[in-house]
Amino acid sequence: MIAMLRGTVVATGTDHLVVDVQGVGYKVHVPSPMLGGPSSDAPRTLLISTIVREDAFLLYGFDSAEARDTFDVLRGVNKIGPKVALAVLSTLAPRDLVQAVGAEDLAALSRVPGIGRKTASRMVLELKGKLPSAFEPDPSASAAIAPPPSAGPDPLVLALARLDYRKTEIDRALVQVPGVEDASLEDRLRAALRVLASG
Repeated sequence: MIAMLRGTVVATGTDHLVVDVQGVGYKVHVPSPMLGGPSSDAPRTLLISTIVREDAFLLYGFDSAEARDTFDVLRGVNKIGPKVALAVLSTLAPRDLVQAVGAEDLAALSRVPGIGRKTASRMVLELKGKLPSAFEPDPSASAAIAPPPSAGPDPLVLALARLDYRKTEIDRALVQVPGVEDASLEDRLRAALRVLASG
């Protein structure tokens, strides 16, 4: 597994660099902010996340351990592969991503190409507490979303409606998620999104 490369950038593509390491050229996919800047013969160090598939050996490079670790965590989110994870880091710096997740800022997350509000909501639920600790936001930045059970209509219905799910989809999800007395709204919403994502 390749964890780091140090060499000279000899070519730049639309989404990658070619790094010459002692005469061997490595194609490394990088976030778009790393593609710019003046060319230089000075050696460049990239921290690498390696993805091995049956038909490909892919390298993804980053200029910090936090960015690389954030990329790896993003790939663990349901329906987010390396291309979308790279798009996230091309749109949002790791600190901005953590702030968006902590504040449940779906608008900021939806600015990433390929991510709509439903995927952004899933990202918020699945990324909380999993991003690099150096970037963990102040807990006060995250809104409390667990109203008391006696607060009228089921808050899960309201949450799913705000995400544009139809009544038939909401009814199907309600049958398969824990009741108000058994779990927090966040846990119930996460379970409902998984039910709806599965078809």
